Amino acid sequence: MTSTLDDPRGFGIYVHWPFCRAKCPYCDFNSHVREAIDQARWRAALLRELAHYATEVPGATPGRVVTSLFFGGGTPSLMEPETVGAVIAAVKATWPTAPDLEVTLEANPTSIEAGKFRAFRAAGVNRVSIGVQALDDEILKFLGRQHSAKEAVRALEIGRATFDRMSFDLIYARPGQSLAAWQAELDAALQLAKGHLSLYQLTIEPGTVFEQRVARGDFQPMAEEAQAALFDWTAARLEEAGLAGYEISNHARPGEESRHNLTYWRYGDYVGVGPGAHGRLTLTGRKFATRQHRAPEAWLDLVEREGHATRQRLEVEPAARLSEMVMMGLRLAEGIPAARFSAETGSDIEAALDPARLKRLTEGGFLTIEGDRLKTTAEGRARLDAVLGALLA
Repeated sequence: MTSTLDDPRGFGIYVHWPFCRAKCPYCDFNSHVREAIDQARWRAALLRELAHYATEVPGATPGRVVTSLFFGGGTPSLMEPETVGAVIAAVKATWPTAPDLEVTLEANPTSIEAGKFRAFRAAGVNRVSIGVQALDDEILKFLGRQHSAKEAVRALEIGRATFDRMSFDLIYARPGQSLAAWQAELDAALQLAKGHLSLYQLTIEPGTVFEQRVARGDFQPMAEEAQAALFDWTAARLEEAGLAGYEISNHARPGEESRHNLTYWRYGDYVGVGPGAHGRLTLTGRKFATRQHRAPEAWLDLVEREGHATRQRLEVEPAARLSEMVMMGLRLAEGIPAARFSAETGSDIEAALDPARLKRLTEGGFLTIEGDRLKTTAEGRARLDAVLGALLA
Protein backbone atom coordinates (compact mmCIF):
# COMPACT_ATOMS: atom_id res chain seq x y z
CA MET A 1 0.00 0.00 0.00
CA THR A 2 1.20 3.51 -0.79
CA SER A 3 2.43 5.45 2.23
CA THR A 4 0.41 8.52 3.16
CA LEU A 5 3.62 10.50 2.78
CA ASP A 6 3.60 9.48 -0.90
CA ASP A 7 -0.18 9.95 -1.25
CA PRO A 8 -1.05 13.54 -2.20
CA ARG A 9 -4.38 13.22 -0.39
CA GLY A 10 -2.81 12.89 3.06
CA PHE A 11 -4.53 11.71 6.25
CA GLY A 12 -6.01 14.35 8.54
CA ILE A 13 -7.43 14.79 12.03
CA TYR A 14 -10.21 17.35 12.55
CA VAL A 15 -11.12 18.61 16.05
CA HIS A 16 -14.31 20.66 16.45
CA TRP A 17 -14.59 23.25 19.21
CA PRO A 18 -18.25 24.36 19.14
CA PHE A 19 -18.16 27.54 21.21
CA CYS A 20 -18.15 31.19 20.13
CA ARG A 21 -18.44 34.50 21.92
CA ALA A 22 -21.42 35.37 19.69
CA LYS A 23 -23.34 33.76 16.82
CA CYS A 24 -22.76 35.58 13.52
CA PRO A 25 -25.96 36.17 11.51
CA TYR A 26 -24.58 34.53 8.33
CA CYS A 27 -23.19 31.42 10.09
CA ASP A 28 -24.74 27.97 9.72
CA PHE A 29 -21.83 26.13 11.36
CA ASN A 30 -22.27 24.09 14.54
CA SER A 31 -21.40 26.94 16.89
CA HIS A 32 -22.92 27.86 20.23
CA VAL A 33 -22.62 30.61 22.85
CA ARG A 34 -22.12 29.55 26.48
CA GLU A 35 -21.42 31.72 29.52
CA ALA A 36 -19.06 29.20 31.09
CA ILE A 37 -17.10 26.22 29.74
CA ASP A 38 -15.42 23.57 31.88
CA GLN A 39 -12.18 23.45 29.92
CA ALA A 40 -10.72 20.49 31.83
CA ARG A 41 -13.85 18.42 31.25
CA TRP A 42 -13.89 19.25 27.55
CA ARG A 43 -10.20 18.50 27.22
CA ALA A 44 -10.69 15.06 28.76
CA ALA A 45 -13.65 14.34 26.45
CA LEU A 46 -11.80 15.32 23.27
CA LEU A 47 -8.90 13.08 24.26
CA ARG A 48 -11.26 10.21 25.04
CA GLU A 49 -13.06 10.41 21.68
CA LEU A 50 -9.71 10.65 19.92
CA ALA A 51 -8.64 7.47 21.73
CA HIS A 52 -11.82 5.75 20.49
CA TYR A 53 -10.91 6.53 16.89
CA ALA A 54 -7.41 5.23 17.51
CA THR A 55 -9.05 1.80 17.87
CA GLU A 56 -11.01 2.35 14.65
CA VAL A 57 -7.94 3.44 12.71
CA PRO A 58 -4.87 2.08 14.52
CA GLY A 59 -1.57 3.87 14.11
CA ALA A 60 -0.01 0.61 12.93
CA THR A 61 -2.29 0.56 9.86
CA PRO A 62 -0.15 0.93 6.71
CA GLY A 63 -0.37 4.40 5.22
CA ARG A 64 -1.87 6.07 8.29
CA VAL A 65 0.65 8.86 8.63
CA VAL A 66 -1.04 12.03 9.85
CA THR A 67 -0.19 14.94 7.58
CA SER A 68 -2.48 17.57 9.14
CA LEU A 69 -4.36 18.39 12.32
CA PHE A 70 -7.02 21.09 12.18
CA PHE A 71 -8.78 22.80 15.11
CA GLY A 72 -12.03 24.23 13.69
CA GLY A 73 -15.26 25.59 15.05
CA GLY A 74 -16.80 27.58 16.47
CA THR A 75 -13.85 29.57 17.73
CA PRO A 76 -10.94 27.29 18.65
CA SER A 77 -8.87 30.24 19.84
CA LEU A 78 -11.21 30.25 22.87
CA MET A 79 -9.66 26.92 23.88
CA GLU A 80 -6.98 26.89 26.51
CA PRO A 81 -3.52 26.35 24.97
CA GLU A 82 -3.16 23.43 27.41
CA THR A 83 -6.07 21.69 25.68
CA VAL A 84 -4.61 22.31 22.23
CA GLY A 85 -1.23 20.98 23.36
CA ALA A 86 -2.80 17.88 24.92
CA VAL A 87 -4.63 17.02 21.68
CA ILE A 88 -1.49 17.53 19.59
CA ALA A 89 0.48 15.29 21.95
CA ALA A 90 -2.24 12.61 21.81
CA VAL A 91 -2.27 12.61 18.01
CA LYS A 92 1.50 12.23 17.90
CA ALA A 93 1.37 9.42 20.46
CA THR A 94 -1.37 7.60 18.54
CA TRP A 95 -0.34 7.79 14.89
CA PRO A 96 2.89 8.31 12.98
CA THR A 97 3.05 11.95 11.89
CA ALA A 98 4.69 13.57 8.90
CA PRO A 99 7.94 15.45 9.60
CA ASP A 100 6.22 18.60 8.33
CA LEU A 101 2.93 17.98 10.14
CA GLU A 102 0.60 20.94 9.56
CA VAL A 103 -1.25 22.02 12.73
CA THR A 104 -3.83 24.73 12.02
CA LEU A 105 -5.96 26.60 14.53
CA GLU A 106 -8.83 28.89 13.56
CA ALA A 107 -8.87 32.17 15.46
CA ASN A 108 -10.84 35.37 15.73
CA PRO A 109 -9.00 38.69 15.88
CA THR A 110 -10.25 40.02 19.20
CA SER A 111 -7.49 41.30 21.45
CA ILE A 112 -8.16 38.54 24.01
CA GLU A 113 -7.64 35.77 21.47
CA ALA A 114 -4.72 37.37 19.62
CA GLY A 115 -2.89 37.65 22.93
CA LYS A 116 -2.84 33.85 23.16
CA PHE A 117 -1.09 33.30 19.81
CA ARG A 118 2.36 32.77 21.32
CA ALA A 119 0.95 30.22 23.76
CA PHE A 120 -0.68 28.34 20.89
CA ARG A 121 2.60 28.26 19.03
CA ALA A 122 4.34 26.90 22.11
CA ALA A 123 1.63 24.22 22.30
CA GLY A 124 2.52 23.04 18.79
CA VAL A 125 0.34 25.06 16.42
CA ASN A 126 2.32 26.08 13.31
CA ARG A 127 -0.42 27.61 11.16
CA VAL A 128 -3.22 30.00 12.09
CA SER A 129 -6.36 30.85 10.12
CA ILE A 130 -7.89 34.16 11.23
CA GLY A 131 -11.54 35.02 10.64
CA VAL A 132 -11.17 38.69 9.69
CA GLN A 133 -14.14 38.80 7.23
CA ALA A 134 -13.85 42.55 6.53
CA LEU A 135 -11.55 45.52 7.05
CA ASP A 136 -14.33 48.07 7.59
CA ASP A 137 -16.01 48.70 10.93
CA GLU A 138 -19.50 49.24 9.49
CA ILE A 139 -19.31 46.03 7.49
CA LEU A 140 -18.00 44.13 10.51
CA LYS A 141 -21.01 45.37 12.47
CA PHE A 142 -23.34 44.25 9.64
CA LEU A 143 -21.69 40.80 9.71
CA GLY A 144 -22.13 40.56 13.47
CA ARG A 145 -18.41 40.35 14.19
CA GLN A 146 -17.08 41.14 17.67
CA HIS A 147 -13.84 42.80 16.56
CA SER A 148 -12.97 46.11 14.94
CA ALA A 149 -10.92 46.68 11.80
CA LYS A 150 -8.09 47.96 14.02
CA GLU A 151 -8.15 44.75 16.06
CA ALA A 152 -8.12 42.72 12.84
CA VAL A 153 -5.01 44.48 11.57
CA ARG A 154 -3.29 44.05 14.92
CA ALA A 155 -4.15 40.33 15.04
CA LEU A 156 -2.75 39.86 11.54
CA GLU A 157 0.45 41.62 12.54
CA ILE A 158 0.81 39.35 15.59
CA GLY A 159 -0.03 36.31 13.46
CA ARG A 160 2.61 37.20 10.86
CA ALA A 161 5.23 37.63 13.56
CA THR A 162 4.28 34.47 15.50
CA PHE A 163 3.56 31.79 12.91
CA ASP A 164 5.52 30.70 9.86
CA ARG A 165 2.23 30.10 8.04
CA MET A 166 -0.91 32.21 8.26
CA SER A 167 -4.19 32.61 6.39
CA PHE A 168 -7.17 34.84 6.87
CA ASP A 169 -10.74 34.98 5.59
CA LEU A 170 -12.66 37.78 3.94
CA ILE A 171 -16.31 37.84 2.89
CA TYR A 172 -17.14 39.77 -0.29
CA ALA A 173 -20.08 40.18 -2.69
CA ARG A 174 -21.90 41.87 0.18
CA PRO A 175 -25.13 43.85 -0.38
CA GLY A 176 -24.33 47.14 -2.12
CA GLN A 177 -20.60 46.43 -2.40
CA SER A 178 -19.10 48.02 -5.50
CA LEU A 179 -16.22 46.65 -7.52
CA ALA A 180 -14.14 49.70 -6.62
CA ALA A 181 -14.77 49.20 -2.89
CA TRP A 182 -13.79 45.53 -3.09
CA GLN A 183 -10.67 46.37 -5.10
CA ALA A 184 -9.53 48.78 -2.40
CA GLU A 185 -10.29 46.33 0.42
CA LEU A 186 -8.53 43.43 -1.26
CA ASP A 187 -5.47 45.53 -2.04
CA ALA A 188 -5.31 46.47 1.65
CA ALA A 189 -5.64 42.79 2.57
CA LEU A 190 -2.77 41.85 0.28
CA GLN A 191 -0.52 44.20 2.22
CA LEU A 192 -1.34 42.22 5.38
CA ALA A 193 -1.32 38.72 3.89
CA LYS A 194 1.41 36.14 4.17
CA GLY A 195 1.04 33.06 1.99
CA HIS A 196 -2.67 32.27 1.91
CA LEU A 197 -6.05 34.00 1.61
CA SER A 198 -9.58 32.56 1.75
CA LEU A 199 -12.16 34.74 0.00
CA TYR A 200 -15.82 33.76 0.25
CA GLN A 201 -18.81 35.32 -1.43
CA LEU A 202 -21.62 36.05 1.04
CA THR A 203 -24.13 33.21 0.90
CA ILE A 204 -27.53 33.36 2.59
CA GLU A 205 -27.70 30.00 4.32
CA PRO A 206 -30.98 28.35 5.43
CA GLY A 207 -31.77 28.74 9.11
CA THR A 208 -29.56 31.79 9.68
CA VAL A 209 -30.49 35.25 10.92
CA PHE A 210 -29.55 36.63 7.51
CA GLU A 211 -32.13 34.36 5.87
CA GLN A 212 -34.77 35.86 8.15
CA ARG A 213 -33.60 39.40 7.38
CA VAL A 214 -33.69 38.81 3.63
CA ALA A 215 -37.20 37.37 3.98
CA ARG A 216 -38.26 40.53 5.84
CA GLY A 217 -36.79 42.69 3.10
CA ASP A 218 -34.07 44.22 5.27
CA PHE A 219 -31.56 43.72 2.44
CA GLN A 220 -31.15 41.75 -0.77
CA PRO A 221 -28.22 39.58 -1.81
CA MET A 222 -26.00 40.85 -4.60
CA ALA A 223 -27.21 39.97 -8.10
CA GLU A 224 -25.52 36.95 -9.68
CA GLU A 225 -24.06 38.98 -12.55
CA ALA A 226 -22.38 41.36 -10.13
CA GLN A 227 -21.08 38.45 -8.05
CA ALA A 228 -19.60 36.87 -11.18
CA ALA A 229 -17.83 40.11 -12.07
CA LEU A 230 -16.30 40.31 -8.59
CA PHE A 231 -15.25 36.65 -8.75
CA ASP A 232 -13.50 37.09 -12.10
CA TRP A 233 -11.68 40.24 -11.02
CA THR A 234 -10.66 38.64 -7.71
CA ALA A 235 -9.16 35.60 -9.41
CA ALA A 236 -7.14 37.78 -11.78
CA ARG A 237 -5.94 40.12 -9.02
CA LEU A 238 -4.77 37.29 -6.76
CA GLU A 239 -3.02 35.55 -9.67
CA GLU A 240 -1.21 38.81 -10.40
CA ALA A 241 -0.20 39.06 -6.72
CA GLY A 242 1.31 35.57 -6.79
CA LEU A 243 -1.45 33.84 -4.82
CA ALA A 244 -2.93 31.46 -7.37
CA GLY A 245 -6.49 30.25 -6.97
CA TYR A 246 -5.80 26.59 -6.23
CA GLU A 247 -9.44 26.14 -5.13
CA ILE A 248 -12.55 28.19 -5.86
CA SER A 249 -12.30 30.31 -2.70
CA ASN A 250 -8.69 29.73 -1.68
CA HIS A 251 -5.53 31.38 -2.96
CA ALA A 252 -1.93 30.65 -2.01
CA ARG A 253 1.68 31.08 -2.92
CA PRO A 254 3.26 27.81 -4.11
CA GLY A 255 3.69 25.48 -1.14
CA GLU A 256 1.37 27.50 1.11
CA GLU A 257 -1.85 25.65 0.23
CA SER A 258 -3.86 24.30 3.18
CA ARG A 259 -2.75 20.67 3.38
CA HIS A 260 -5.68 19.77 5.58
CA ASN A 261 -8.30 21.17 3.23
CA LEU A 262 -6.53 19.54 0.29
CA THR A 263 -7.15 16.21 2.04
CA TYR A 264 -10.90 16.97 1.88
CA TRP A 265 -10.86 18.17 -1.72
CA ARG A 266 -8.69 15.27 -2.87
CA TYR A 267 -11.12 12.89 -1.16
CA GLY A 268 -8.63 11.58 1.34
CA ASP A 269 -9.37 10.08 4.73
CA TYR A 270 -9.74 12.03 7.95
CA VAL A 271 -10.90 11.44 11.51
CA GLY A 272 -13.40 13.92 12.96
CA VAL A 273 -13.86 14.38 16.72
CA GLY A 274 -15.92 16.88 18.71
CA PRO A 275 -19.59 17.91 18.44
CA GLY A 276 -20.96 17.54 14.92
CA ALA A 277 -17.57 16.61 13.43
CA HIS A 278 -17.63 14.58 10.22
CA GLY A 279 -15.09 12.01 9.09
CA ARG A 280 -14.32 9.84 6.06
CA LEU A 281 -12.49 6.56 6.63
CA THR A 282 -11.50 3.88 4.12
CA LEU A 283 -11.35 0.50 5.85
CA THR A 284 -10.63 -2.73 3.94
CA GLY A 285 -11.56 -1.04 0.68
CA ARG A 286 -14.89 0.33 1.93
CA LYS A 287 -15.40 4.02 2.69
CA PHE A 288 -17.39 5.08 5.73
CA ALA A 289 -18.92 8.44 6.65
CA THR A 290 -18.87 9.26 10.35
CA ARG A 291 -20.64 12.05 12.23
CA GLN A 292 -20.55 12.91 15.91
CA HIS A 293 -23.55 14.08 17.93
CA ARG A 294 -24.14 17.75 17.14
CA ALA A 295 -25.37 19.20 20.47
CA PRO A 296 -22.40 20.12 22.72
CA GLU A 297 -23.83 18.97 26.05
CA ALA A 298 -25.27 15.74 24.58
CA TRP A 299 -21.92 15.04 22.91
CA LEU A 300 -20.06 15.59 26.16
CA ASP A 301 -22.39 13.31 28.12
CA LEU A 302 -22.18 10.52 25.53
CA VAL A 303 -18.38 10.64 25.38
CA GLU A 304 -18.11 10.48 29.14
CA ARG A 305 -20.53 7.51 29.29
CA GLU A 306 -19.63 5.59 26.13
CA GLY A 307 -16.18 6.80 25.08
CA HIS A 308 -17.44 8.46 21.90
CA ALA A 309 -20.51 10.23 20.50
CA THR A 310 -20.64 8.78 17.00
CA ARG A 311 -24.20 9.04 15.73
CA GLN A 312 -23.53 8.04 12.13
CA ARG A 313 -21.21 5.44 10.71
CA LEU A 314 -22.53 4.59 7.26
CA GLU A 315 -20.86 3.02 4.29
CA VAL A 316 -20.59 5.40 1.33
CA GLU A 317 -22.03 3.44 -1.60
CA PRO A 318 -20.19 3.48 -4.97
CA ALA A 319 -22.48 6.05 -6.61
CA ALA A 320 -22.13 8.36 -3.62
CA ARG A 321 -18.34 7.89 -3.59
CA LEU A 322 -18.21 9.03 -7.20
CA SER A 323 -20.42 12.05 -6.53
CA GLU A 324 -18.50 13.11 -3.42
CA MET A 325 -15.14 12.73 -5.14
CA VAL A 326 -16.25 14.74 -8.18
CA MET A 327 -17.96 17.48 -6.17
CA MET A 328 -14.85 17.97 -4.04
CA GLY A 329 -12.20 17.44 -6.71
CA LEU A 330 -13.61 19.78 -9.32
CA ARG A 331 -13.26 22.65 -6.84
CA LEU A 332 -9.51 22.36 -7.35
CA ALA A 333 -7.60 23.93 -10.21
CA GLU A 334 -5.56 20.71 -10.41
CA GLY A 335 -8.67 18.64 -11.07
CA ILE A 336 -9.07 14.91 -10.46
CA PRO A 337 -6.48 12.41 -11.73
CA ALA A 338 -7.65 9.28 -13.51
CA ALA A 339 -5.97 7.16 -10.83
CA ARG A 340 -8.41 8.53 -8.27
CA PHE A 341 -11.37 7.53 -10.44
CA SER A 342 -9.89 4.06 -10.67
CA ALA A 343 -9.27 3.82 -6.91
CA GLU A 344 -12.75 5.02 -5.93
CA THR A 345 -14.90 3.53 -8.72
CA GLY A 346 -12.80 0.90 -10.48
CA SER A 347 -13.31 2.73 -13.79
CA ASP A 348 -11.59 5.38 -15.86
CA ILE A 349 -13.00 8.90 -16.24
CA GLU A 350 -15.07 8.26 -19.36
CA ALA A 351 -16.53 5.02 -18.02
CA ALA A 352 -17.37 6.42 -14.56
CA LEU A 353 -19.29 9.46 -15.84
CA ASP A 354 -22.20 9.79 -18.26
CA PRO A 355 -20.50 10.18 -21.67
CA ALA A 356 -23.19 12.44 -23.17
CA ARG A 357 -23.09 14.87 -20.24
CA LEU A 358 -19.29 14.80 -20.18
CA LYS A 359 -19.14 15.56 -23.90
CA ARG A 360 -21.66 18.41 -23.60
CA LEU A 361 -19.72 20.07 -20.79
CA THR A 362 -16.31 19.66 -22.42
CA GLU A 363 -17.58 20.99 -25.76
CA GLY A 364 -19.23 23.86 -23.89
CA GLY A 365 -15.89 24.90 -22.41
CA PHE A 366 -16.70 24.08 -18.77
CA LEU A 367 -14.70 20.86 -18.36
CA THR A 368 -11.55 19.50 -19.92
CA ILE A 369 -9.70 16.21 -19.83
CA GLU A 370 -6.02 17.09 -19.92
CA GLY A 371 -3.72 14.10 -20.00
CA ASP A 372 -4.91 11.95 -17.12
CA ARG A 373 -7.03 14.57 -15.35
CA LEU A 374 -10.61 15.83 -15.39
CA LYS A 375 -10.58 19.57 -14.68
CA THR A 376 -12.89 22.52 -14.70
CA THR A 377 -11.94 25.45 -16.87
CA ALA A 378 -12.01 28.95 -15.41
CA GLU A 379 -15.56 29.26 -16.77
CA GLY A 380 -16.49 25.96 -15.15
CA ARG A 381 -15.14 26.90 -11.72
CA ALA A 382 -17.03 30.18 -11.82
CA ARG A 383 -20.25 28.20 -12.40
CA LEU A 384 -19.40 25.05 -10.51
CA ASP A 385 -22.82 24.40 -8.97
CA ALA A 386 -24.44 24.40 -12.39
CA VAL A 387 -21.65 22.26 -13.86
CA LEU A 388 -21.98 19.66 -11.10
CA GLY A 389 -25.71 19.60 -11.52
CA ALA A 390 -25.38 18.98 -15.23
CA LEU A 391 -22.67 16.34 -14.77
CA LEU A 392 -24.08 14.34 -11.88
CA ALA A 393 -27.86 14.83 -12.06
